[in-house]
Amino acid sequence: MTHTTDSPSGSDRQGRGAHARTGRHDKDEHSKESKGTGGKGLHRRKFLGGMAGAAGLAAVGAAGVTFSLLTGGNNSKASAADATGTLTVPDLLEATTTDGATTYTLTAKAGTSEVLGGVTSTTAGYNGSYLGPTMKWTKGETVLMNFTNTLGADTSVHFHGAHIPAKMDGGPQNAFADGVTWSPTFEVLDEAKTLWYHPHALGTTAEQVVHGLAGMIIVEDGSDVSAALPSEYGVDDIPIILQCLAVDAAGDIKYEATGYRSSGVTFPVLVNGTNVDATTLGFTATKKRTRFRVLNASPADIMTVQRGDGGTLTQIATDQGYLTEATEVTTIRLVAGARAEFVLDLEDAVTLQAVVTTGWIRGGSGTYDFLTVTPSATDTPAALPSPLNTITRYDTGDFTARTITLGQGTGGTMSINGSVGTTMAGMAMISTTLDSEEIWTITNSTQLEHSFHLHDVPYQVIEINGEAPTGVDLGWFDTFEVVGGGSIKIAMKFTDFTDDTYMYMLHCHLLQHEDEGMMASLMVTSS
Repeated sequence: MTHTTDSPSGSDRQGRGAHARTGRHDKDEHSKESKGTGGKGLHRRKFLGGMAGAAGLAAVGAAGVTFSLLTGGNNSKASAADATGTLTVPDLLEATTTDGATTYTLTAKAGTSEVLGGVTSTTAGYNGSYLGPTMKWTKGETVLMNFTNTLGADTSVHFHGAHIPAKMDGGPQNAFADGVTWSPTFEVLDEAKTLWYHPHALGTTAEQVVHGLAGMIIVEDGSDVSAALPSEYGVDDIPIILQCLAVDAAGDIKYEATGYRSSGVTFPVLVNGTNVDATTLGFTATKKRTRFRVLNASPADIMTVQRGDGGTLTQIATDQGYLTEATEVTTIRLVAGARAEFVLDLEDAVTLQAVVTTGWIRGGSGTYDFLTVTPSATDTPAALPSPLNTITRYDTGDFTARTITLGQGTGGTMSINGSVGTTMAGMAMISTTLDSEEIWTITNSTQLEHSFHLHDVPYQVIEINGEAPTGVDLGWFDTFEVVGGGSIKIAMKFTDFTDDTYMYMLHCHLLQHEDEGMMASLMVTSS
C-alpha cells in the first residue's frame, strides 16, 4: 500500500524526520497517489469513483444505530462559516473553581452549520452548533468536567491521549443518556502536549464525531521549555482541526459505508469548521514565531501537512509531547486521531497545504492550500530550546510480549484478536498489572488502512514494518498508522492507575472500523 506526497518538483516529500513507510501492498484498493500543486494556490479535488474491491467492501457495513437529532441537512441557505476568509480560532473555554477543582462546563447539543458552501447541514457541537471550545489544562491541577447531554441519544466523552483513571476515561462504560450530566474529576498528570475530546459510545462514535462533536485540549506545564515556546492562544499558539467528511448535495453528513458509497457524495475539507475546498484562509502572524497544533479529526482519511513552497516545518511535538529536538521536516503525516505541533519563523508569507489520502472504502483525495500565514511582526525570537525533551528509549529485552491482530470478521464486521468488539462482552480483553512493561506487535491481517490508538499510557514505536524508527517516529505516541498487510511494534509501561471494573480501550481510530468491532478492552489491575 503506497501513499506518496510529492513536492512541487516531484521529488520525495518524506523529508528528514517524517514518517517513512515500507512494506506496503500496491494492490490495496485504498492505495491512491496524491500530487502537490506546485504552490500555485490551486484547490485540486479528485473524487474516488466507484466501489472499493471485494476486500474493502467485506470490511465494512452500514452502522445500525441512529443518532436521533442528526437526521440530515437541507438545501436552505445559511450564513457562511467565515465570510472574511480569515482563520476561525475555536473559543478558549473559561473555567471556574469548584471546591479547589478547575471546572469546565460543556453541553453536547444539536445545531446547524455550513459544511458545504451555501448549504445547511444538521450538525452537533459542544457549547455551540459545530465542534467545541478549546480547553487548557495545567499539569498538577485537579479538573472537574461537567458534560450535559442534550443530543437525544446516549453519548460519552473520551479525553483522547490523557493519562487518567479508567473510570474517568470516557470510554463505552462511561456512556450517559440524554438529559444526564457526567462529571468526571481527576488530577492532570500529563506533561505539555496536545490532546482532544470526542464521543466514544458503542456503535455511535463515527456518527457523532462527523457531525461535529470534537474539540482540542492543550496541556500546559511549568517547564522552562514550555515557557520558551509560543503559548498565547490565538496569537502565536494556533489550533488547527483538520477534517475530511462525506457529504451529499443536500448537506447530509455520512458516517457509514452505505452513505460513503452513495452517488453524489463529495468529500469536503474543513479547517476549524470552515470549508476550504475553494478558499485559502488567512492568518496574520503578529509574532515572528508561531506555533501550530494540528489535529486530524477526520473519521478515516489521512492528512499530510506541508508548505506550498516545498520548504520545511519545524516539528516540536508528536501526539504525546515534545520531541527531543526541534526537527526540520517537509511533511507531517497524520492518520485519523493523530496530532503534531510545529513552529514557523516567518520572514515572508507561507501557505500551508493539506494533502488528503483516503483511508477507508472511499474518501477524500487531493491537495488543498488551506491557510496562508502572513507575517506582521518586528520581534526577534530567541533560539528554540535544545533539548526540548529527554526521551529514554525502552530496553525491551525483558518486556512482556503480546501480539494484537487487526482483522476482518464476517458480515462486514472488524475484529481484534478474532473478536468483534461491538459489545463490551464481545471484545477481546487484554489483562495486565500495574507497572507492567510490555511490547506489542500490532499486525494488520487486512489490506485496509488502520490507525492504532491505545488509551491510558503513551507508547514508543519500536519497529515499523520490520524497520527501526527514525526522526520524529522516535517520539511518544498514542495513535499510529498500520498499513495494509503491515505491522508495528510498540512498547509501553502501565503506571499509576488500576481498576477491577472499568477498562481502557485499544482500537482502530478509523471510526467506522471502531464501530464495526475493531476494538478491544484493557484491564489494568493491581496484581
